[in-house]
Amino acid sequence: IILASIWGVILGVMGVSQNSAVRGLSTALIYIFRGLPLMVLAFFIYIGLPGVIGTKIPAFTAGLITLILNEGAYTGAFVRGGFEAVDKGQMEAARSLGFTYNRSMRKVIMPQGLKIMVPSFINQFIITLKDTSILSAIGILELTQTGTLIVSRNSQGFRVWAIVAVIYLVVITLLTWLSNW
Repeated sequence: IILASIWGVILGVMGVSQNSAVRGLSTALIYIFRGLPLMVLAFFIYIGLPGVIGTKIPAFTAGLITLILNEGAYTGAFVRGGFEAVDKGQMEAARSLGFTYNRSMRKVIMPQGLKIMVPSFINQFIITLKDTSILSAIGILELTQTGTLIVSRNSQGFRVWAIVAVIYLVVITLLTWLSNW
């Protein structure tokens, strides 16, 4: 979540750059990684990419890269949107005070945009948490995969899946409360 947030903020800042090439790169990366289903991206990185680079990528690393690229793209889209949601007059006022574009962004636009983005960040954290279960398809041992292993050992599917569901609900509820606060 932290690395995806950093990647997303970088993409979002690139998306409001004065340089049209940088903006275009941001738009393209966001489009590509939001457009690919998470499982396809995971398989591409875990199974497809090693064939090109000639070395095996550990499942954990492949899963981490997958989440960073996918979730970071979603984060980048709402970061850019948050900055663009700040009234244009704020930038004009900062520039009329003699601030450079970069200083105007750092001191005026970004603080206001970040406040707008907080609920979206928390929502993306929740989505990322739930998306980790998809990575069990490439062999990552996470909560859903752990539940599957326990059920295969004790055949108590209802009890195990109820516990897994409660764990997810507790964490997601706490994040939702944080977002509302």
